[in-house]
Amino acid sequence: MKIMVPVKRVIDYNVKVRVKQDQSGVELNNVKMAMNPFDEIAVEQALRIKEAGDADEIILVSIGPSQSQETIRTGLAMGADRGIFIEAPHETEPLSVAKLLANIAKQENPGLIICGKQAIDDDSNQTGQMMSALLGWSQATFASAVSLSANTALVTREIDGGLETISVKMPAVITVDLRLNEPRYASLPNIMKAKKKPIDVISIDTLGVDITPRLSVLKVEEPETRKAGIKVGSVEELLTKLQDEAKVI
Repeated sequence: MKIMVPVKRVIDYNVKVRVKQDQSGVELNNVKMAMNPFDEIAVEQALRIKEAGDADEIILVSIGPSQSQETIRTGLAMGADRGIFIEAPHETEPLSVAKLLANIAKQENPGLIICGKQAIDDDSNQTGQMMSALLGWSQATFASAVSLSANTALVTREIDGGLETISVKMPAVITVDLRLNEPRYASLPNIMKAKKKPIDVISIDTLGVDITPRLSVLKVEEPETRKAGIKVGSVEELLTKLQDEAKVI
């Protein structure tokens, strides 16, 4: 069985995001980029499934600028087998990404697609669900535990009321949450091996997918600075503050 894992290049989560002076977006020049943290978790889960003997090959797919190949190399260094890169001339919206990934899935015929529940740059949380609908596959979202058996996947998912465990038929699309696993670090030997692993470059034109943006960004602004909190000396003072200033009592 093949496992396909989409990976996205985003601003490193340790970097403070800065808005451009013209407020057209966020500054990307000279900013450290990295693999989306949720996608790292997806890669790690695919590797664990392969190590358990339930998969034969892990394929990484990335859509974006040419530098996205570095993101694929990161996943290859973790242990994935090969990569597919689709160069996009501009930021691609979730529906377009889902269509491109569904197209690649039809070509590669994986038994399972594992992806992060969302990317930390736009927090859309849409691509996995859309891809599942386009392929007509089962889906399980926000996975915090995954186990495979025969033709089904048992997935524990995080919901508002706690945890829910469901069984889905494969092929399936699973989106993963933070508590699923702890991604491994790539060792130096694996980083060297990753340089020799293949990355196929595919033109969007050959896939027949229209990626014309349907949305336009009008303005990006910094969030308002929150006022500092205060400390109170007693319960009576707290109640007074809540009554007189917060108006909640």
